[in-house]
Amino acid sequence: MAQDLKPGSRWVSAVDDTEVIVVKPGGPGLSLECGGHPMLAAGSEKPGGAGPDGDWAGGTAVGKRFEHDSGLEVLCTKAGAGTLGVDGQVLPLKESKPLPSSD
Repeated sequence: MAQDLKPGSRWVSAVDDTEVIVVKPGGPGLSLECGGHPMLAAGSEKPGGAGPDGDWAGGTAVGKRFEHDSGLEVLCTKAGAGTLGVDGQVLPLKESKPLPSSD
């Protein structure tokens, strides 16, 4: 299920408390997921009784940025038990840029 992942759009997990905001859009047709299930636009009603799938229960930390090869970048605004993913693959944590040396 492809979502309209525009910069500034907010997404919530259907299976836990995770919430993210899109910082940079990726390519068209991407599916943002959490806990192995597609994420919902903020304000959508969550289905009841579901939880993160076993391999997708690694957790997401608040304040961390995640980046996909397509250029999609999201910021976690609320932590949860599910792992973020895109199109069935884990969404990796964005690498920090090294600070310049102060010789």
